[in-house]
Amino acid sequence: MTDQDKASPRLRYRLLTGPDDADFCRRVSEALADGYRLHGSPAMTFDGERVVVAQAVVLADGWAAGITPV
Repeated sequence: MTDQDKASPRLRYRLLTGPDDADFCRRVSEALADGYRLHGSPAMTFDGERVVVAQAVVLADGWAAGITPV
């Protein structure tokens, strides 16, 4: 996450996308460390050259305890 990202208000929902590589895994891990949690299953597709993945994340704060949004 860049300094500019940290200075701006955090979005409650983010969809992380990119090639299925270590950098994508690192971005998901950074989001989790920053207070986001996984939302739903990851998606994968093949664009003819590489596997592209997506993972939705939502901020963990603000949800009522014991209620999982669908």
